[in-house]
Amino acid sequence: MCGIVGIIGKEEAAPLIVEALRRLEYRGYDSAGVATLHDGLIDRRRAPGKLRNLGGILATDPLPGVIGIGHTRWATHGAPTESNAHPHASDRVAVVHNGIIENFRELRDELSAKGHAFVTETDTEVTVHLVTEYLRQGLDPVAAAQKAVKRFEGAFALVLMFRGDEDLLIGARKGSPLAIGYGDGEMFFGSDAFALAPFTNRVTYMEEGDLAVLRRSGATVYTVNDVAVRRPIVITQAGAALVDKGNHRHFMAKEIYEQPEVLGHTVHAYVNAITETIALPRTAIDWTAVSRLTMVACGTASLATQVAQYWFEQLARLPSGTDIASEFRYRDAVLMEKGLALFVSQSGETADTLAALRHARENGQGIASVVNVAESSIARDSDSVFPTHAGPEIGVASTKAFMCQLGVLASLAISAGVARGTITREREIELVRRLLEMPRLVGEALHQEAIVANIAQELAKARDVLFIGRGLAYPIAMEGALKLKEISYIHAEGYAAGELKHGPIALIDENVPVIVIAPYDHLFEKTISNMQEVMARGGKVVLISDRKGHDLSGDGVWMRIEIPECEPAFQPMLTAVPIQLLAYYTALAKGTDVDQPRNLAKSVTVE
Repeated sequence: MCGIVGIIGKEEAAPLIVEALRRLEYRGYDSAGVATLHDGLIDRRRAPGKLRNLGGILATDPLPGVIGIGHTRWATHGAPTESNAHPHASDRVAVVHNGIIENFRELRDELSAKGHAFVTETDTEVTVHLVTEYLRQGLDPVAAAQKAVKRFEGAFALVLMFRGDEDLLIGARKGSPLAIGYGDGEMFFGSDAFALAPFTNRVTYMEEGDLAVLRRSGATVYTVNDVAVRRPIVITQAGAALVDKGNHRHFMAKEIYEQPEVLGHTVHAYVNAITETIALPRTAIDWTAVSRLTMVACGTASLATQVAQYWFEQLARLPSGTDIASEFRYRDAVLMEKGLALFVSQSGETADTLAALRHARENGQGIASVVNVAESSIARDSDSVFPTHAGPEIGVASTKAFMCQLGVLASLAISAGVARGTITREREIELVRRLLEMPRLVGEALHQEAIVANIAQELAKARDVLFIGRGLAYPIAMEGALKLKEISYIHAEGYAAGELKHGPIALIDENVPVIVIAPYDHLFEKTISNMQEVMARGGKVVLISDRKGHDLSGDGVWMRIEIPECEPAFQPMLTAVPIQLLAYYTALAKGTDVDQPRNLAKSVTVE
């Protein structure tokens, strides 16, 4: 999760920006930079590595100016070099940016034809050049920014600074968070309230599609339709804690809504959007030498591996299996020569998973891990480590970590398919493009919040709930049941839809809601047939599908939740969103402890 800070102040801005960026180091980053205006001109200092490197440069070559922008960056498009570090700038505009500009190739080609010279490997650079182009056409900074932002596709937050105007910063958000801070004759932008805590506790959280114009006198916020609107100013307590809830009631809600941003960071750690290839770290795996893949995890992470089993087998034709970590050693599984064991854990400290890792190593397996904490025990004990970039996850029920695990595992499966010759170059390009779309589509799936909240009011009355799905929707059905159990304490089970007639259908009556996860794919008709069996027995069906699926599902469905259409292979990333929201709003309706449900801990460090 990259960090953004912007200041229109009274003192030298650069030292203040660096100090604020230090508060965002918990997000993780591999380069940093600051830009200021001095005598109306843009000047920058940037450095790869930690903030101390940037601090050293600023100590010997200071940046004057009371207005500035700063950034800590995870390398996504382009390596973590000084030239790729933010802020990016033209002679007229400087920008810091979180997220993804999906259509950067088309914009770059268009702008190159107009004489713009690109010098970095990043998607961010197109934002600078497009705004500059509109300024050259005679638009003022606000109009140029509004016009440019409308052309950007993806999930992003950005802050712009303009040559010659030391009383103007413009910020915009779509899918990535951005906050406004109010001072005494000073104004601020920050990735979150925690970044703003050294300066102010008076904060406005920008809403989806907002564009904000900051001057020392205050902020003007515009909707996506360029209509000026008032957003509430709230008093935050972010200075007292490492992370705060923002404008959400619970950490779990905040983390659900962070998913477009953190999935974007994760995907871009494994995708080269310029070459449209999967680009793994240097410790990557020789997939052609792997005889069998064994994936091991606990809880929600285990369900991520069950999704990944479909991916590795269907995309890479790699024999694969999944194991629950607490059973893996005691099952005494037959581990093949040249086998690879892949361990998935949010904390990287899960006791059962760590013990399973050591068992696999003792039995001659190569060891890889997908973890959210790169310095964790599981990471240190692995031959290859594939970090997720979810940032700290406070809510006990995993949401954004699960989403990022899916992002990493999808990238690994595509990489395996390319290496093993089961994915053509054309298919790799298609999969990469569709994967890059997923953060935006996850953001769109979140727009169903009001509908889900209404359904949850009814779901909260149930004693038992069933979730069903086929194929890639089956592990998501199990994840939906797990989430509901974890935080609402309603008994719930997830089943393969084809298994209904082998027992679970005996439970169906008018008091048992059934959540049917059925995006339109090659298994859609079979799942809908199972859904009809439920409705014929009086079951109340909540159907989660895309527009085409809903159009073809027939009558009799109790309630519907629509998700965007996407590449069928990546549907689990979208169907995960409504089942998270269902669990959250059902727990709210029941009044249970959302962030710290009874009897559960975030990281299970004992067996």
